[in-house]
Amino acid sequence: MEKLLNNAKWKKQNLIFMGAAILCLSPVVSSPIALLLGFTLAMLGLVPKRINMNLLTKNLLAYSIIGLGFGINLDQAIAASKDAFGLIVLSLLSTLIIGWLLTKRLRINPKTGYLIASGTAVCGGSAIAAVAPAINASKDQTSIALATVFLLNSVALFLFPFIGHLLSMTQHAFGVWCAIAIHDTSSVVGAASAYGDEALLIATTLKLARALWIIPIAFISALLFKGDNKKITVPTFILFYCLSILVAYYLPQFSSLYEIIFSVSKRFLVLSLFLIGSAISFNKIKSAGAKPLVLGVLLWIITATGSLAYIQLLM
Repeated sequence: MEKLLNNAKWKKQNLIFMGAAILCLSPVVSSPIALLLGFTLAMLGLVPKRINMNLLTKNLLAYSIIGLGFGINLDQAIAASKDAFGLIVLSLLSTLIIGWLLTKRLRINPKTGYLIASGTAVCGGSAIAAVAPAINASKDQTSIALATVFLLNSVALFLFPFIGHLLSMTQHAFGVWCAIAIHDTSSVVGAASAYGDEALLIATTLKLARALWIIPIAFISALLFKGDNKKITVPTFILFYCLSILVAYYLPQFSSLYEIIFSVSKRFLVLSLFLIGSAISFNKIKSAGAKPLVLGVLLWIITATGSLAYIQLLM
């Protein structure tokens, strides 16, 4: 009888979990919502224990990142990089360096701090997903970093347009600011579209340029965290990410196919975040403490105010 009850409970867990996972593949669920949904199911004890969640998440993240490469317009990304190269490099390097210093000062786990800094410097969840395997970050470290970055993304979505109007920023200036100071692509698009069409175009194009920095950052990250290993291990999917960008560039006749792959990959990335959220627990959050969030907020404020000052005074 007990065995039957356990089987029934397991089936119920599976049905609820699978239903939520399928929902994450639909456009109605955003990245932050997916992470929250997974976390909620974990708190309610509705995550099946017989599934190798770690392996599933790792593979799904890798395939998602590769697929996103097909959505990178190389010409636009390079052009945007040239136009705002100084600002991109300055914000990226300063965020990583300040993040490293704050991580030491706050005594945060080095890998957790580095993931938060990488997500802030490059492009949010996608950067964290790419860098995590390069530095052999644990599932807990990755989930804490993602939760921190996505929380700030949600705030930026509403706060940035308000500040932009308050400062009477031009469409162009606001688009550049969104692309530099907001982590995740979905939040960049959301904030910029609320401000105007020109801001949306500028922000989207410049965001592509930031996304290209995933590649060198992943290689540099592997070098920094190689430890005692003499061999630098860079995830294979980063190489395939580069390949997918080049394929889309040199074979443009299949652009309609690339759009499909890109759209599917974005949904798979959302599903990956749902799986990561399902691995978070109150005990893990408690053990991590408030310091990762403090680090994320400080980095975000520094990046946002610094880039705003640069744009207003020098652009």
